[in-house]
Amino acid sequence: MTRLHLFDLDGTLLHGTTAPMEISRQLGREAETVALEHAIAAGRIGPPEYAAQVYDLWTDLTEAHVRTAFESAPWLARIREVWAEIRGAGEYCAVVSLSPSFFVERLLDWGAHAAHGSRFPAVPFTEPVDPSGALNAAAKVIIADRLCAEFGVARADCVAYGDSASDKELFAVVPVSVAVNADTHLAGLATHSYTGRDLWDAYELVGSAR
Repeated sequence: MTRLHLFDLDGTLLHGTTAPMEISRQLGREAETVALEHAIAAGRIGPPEYAAQVYDLWTDLTEAHVRTAFESAPWLARIREVWAEIRGAGEYCAVVSLSPSFFVERLLDWGAHAAHGSRFPAVPFTEPVDPSGALNAAAKVIIADRLCAEFGVARADCVAYGDSASDKELFAVVPVSVAVNADTHLAGLATHSYTGRDLWDAYELVGSAR
């Protein structure tokens, strides 16, 4: 059986933080980004407004900032080892995240077959962000379906890994899900639950389905 493993990024592969927070940290804009994250979590703004406002915080962003943010971020242990194992088993792994595409796509170098994030222009910015390119929870399902078609699998062959409200819709349409360091939004929805800092241990919870 071939499966597609779908990984969230913020709070899932990244422990206790988000890609925008790690990017903003490089520019000294943490406080502004915390306020934006509170606003989107509370539903006061949506992903398009978040994308437009965080873009405005990053006018001075350089490729060096993004590289440092990525390399110094608190990743879970053994991400690359899990993805190598998935590939070795003839299965597929992809990252689907609401975070900026220019950060998410760096995970292709770690072994992901695909990596999708909210569409942002290349860094350094020379053009505006298109807020309509910001992903939401429903978009994760749409992208998952597109990846299923690309890899020749069905929703019934998918495993989702996530931590928060943005993963609820995806968890609802796949048969196997893993709540990773999750908040209360996923309570009772996941097939498995993992708390810790090693992706291999979370992955092993679904190993018996292979």
